[in-house]
Amino acid sequence: MPRLKIAAGLAALAMLGACATATPYQPAMTSSMGYSELKIETNRFQVQFAGNSLTDRKTVETYLLYRAAELTKLNGYDHFRVVRRDTDADSRMVAVGGAGSPFYNHFYLDYYYFSPRAPIYRSRFYDPFYDPFWGAPTEYRESTRYVATAEILMGKGEKPDDAAYFDADEVIMNLSGTIMRPDEG
Repeated sequence: MPRLKIAAGLAALAMLGACATATPYQPAMTSSMGYSELKIETNRFQVQFAGNSLTDRKTVETYLLYRAAELTKLNGYDHFRVVRRDTDADSRMVAVGGAGSPFYNHFYLDYYYFSPRAPIYRSRFYDPFYDPFWGAPTEYRESTRYVATAEILMGKGEKPDDAAYFDADEVIMNLSGTIMRPDEG
């Protein structure tokens, strides 16, 4: 029985550790984090890479470019052109630190609304996240998640002399040292 508890504890710790790392270069099959692509035409794809809140913008855009080069080679082409590119940032405020009540979350009509001191809180001191019985107000930080999307057009032969075109072999060679795969943890 103690071995089972230790194994369960280690499994829980491993899952917690996986949540506290940046998104590795992986397909977005089991979650929405990672790369995905959509074939539009024979030589035209829409490529996307979505990172979690610990993955910075530069990494998300690098992984997108690497996936575009990888996809180009997988389909038998030599170079690709970025037709359209966009990086979206999804920012939100996340509560960190402080103490909160273990018995309820702070939904809109909490017990302040019906308490005898409710008019005082609503008039001058009302802070919906402050609870005099469970500690100080919670602190907040901004959490940003980036999603990069590009439409690429693939081609064969010599790469045209235009900044929008990328040689797939060179991109793979130059960026492969910066790619973090899931098994490299």
